[in-house]
Amino acid sequence: MKNNRRFLLITVILLVLLIGAYFGYSILSGKYNPEKIEAVGETEINTAADFTVFDLEGNEVKLSDFFGKPVVVNFWASWCGPCRMELPAFDNLAEEYGEDVEFMMVNLTDGYRETVSGIEKFVTSNGLTFPLYFDINGNASTAYSVYSIPLTVFIDSDGNVKNKHNGTMSENKLRTYIESLTE
Repeated sequence: MKNNRRFLLITVILLVLLIGAYFGYSILSGKYNPEKIEAVGETEINTAADFTVFDLEGNEVKLSDFFGKPVVVNFWASWCGPCRMELPAFDNLAEEYGEDVEFMMVNLTDGYRETVSGIEKFVTSNGLTFPLYFDINGNASTAYSVYSIPLTVFIDSDGNVKNKHNGTMSENKLRTYIESLTE
């Protein structure tokens, strides 16, 4: 008899916890907005999260420094095969659109597999000339919740995220995204 009561009590407690978790999740997930989208009249503003990285000279550079022009931010690493595959396309289009679009090629510099000197050698030996930045403290990757690379974020001249692309892109696909920013 005691075992039946104990079993019934445990079952009721678990049922209450499950129902509470379900409703709690429903309420909280409705309020959570990872894209920071806020409705303004009939338009949506998706403000780009700012971050700080370092240039080749060790100077701090903020994403917001480039607002006023469209910005293409690519998160990559030299050990990432898909990243290496798309780097020439970014290099070509950074040269082609460099007057009208800012490119931020953000290396996920962890100090072990990716070091500033190692990446400088990698970029030089591959003849890449795109604007290179180092995410030494993880500020940029945290701001964009980078969990897989390559990840490319397309930001309009007003500082709003227009598109994100996770994975490798062909030069034509990248060009399409860039042209949508410059229209």
